[in-house]
Amino acid sequence: MYSARRKISKAEDASLTGTEELVAEALFDLEHTNQELQSDLKDLYIDSAAPIDVGDRKTVVVHTPYRLRKAFRKIHVRLVRELEKKFSGKNVILIATRRTVRPPKKGSAVQRPRNRTLTAVHEAMLEDIVLPAEIVGKRVRYRHDGSKIMKVFLDPKERNNTEYKLDSFAAVYKKLSGKDVVFEYQVTEA
Repeated sequence: MYSARRKISKAEDASLTGTEELVAEALFDLEHTNQELQSDLKDLYIDSAAPIDVGDRKTVVVHTPYRLRKAFRKIHVRLVRELEKKFSGKNVILIATRRTVRPPKKGSAVQRPRNRTLTAVHEAMLEDIVLPAEIVGKRVRYRHDGSKIMKVFLDPKERNNTEYKLDSFAAVYKKLSGKDVVFEYQVTEA
C-alpha cells in the first residue's frame, strides 16, 4: 500500500477513505501493468476521490490537481475506460480541483482573477464532467415556481462513449454545484 500512497496527494497524517485507497491502488496497478498508460501515469496523482449514488449505479468522482489537468485530458478516455473495468459497475468521472475566491471588499484595490469566480468554476466543472463530449449549447429554463433548470446540449459524435453516463453527469453536477441540469444531444437536421 505504501507504493500506491504516492498516487494520492494528502498530508502524511491525513487518513484515506476506502474509495481513495481503491483509486490510488488502481492507478498504481495501471501504471505498472498497462503498457500504453505506463509512461503517461508515471508523474500523475490525484487529490481525492468520493463515491456518489446515482439510482442503481454508483459513480466515483476523482479530483485531480488543477496543474495536471492537461496531462489527465490527454489520456482521459483510456484512463476512464480502464478504471471502469477495475470498478465494475461504477462510472468514473475525473474533475480538476478548482477554487473560488470571494469578491473583494468594497474599496479594495485587489481584483480577483476571472477564472476564480463561482460562475467560471461551475462552467469549467461542467466541461470536466462531460469531458469526452463537447458542450455545443446551453439553455436555462425558468419555471413558474421560480426554480430554474439548465439544459446542456452535447455533441452527438461522442454519444457512444457518454450516453449511459448522462444520469451520472447530472447527479455529480447537482452534488458539486447545487444546480439542476439536464443533458441532451444536439439534434442535427438533415
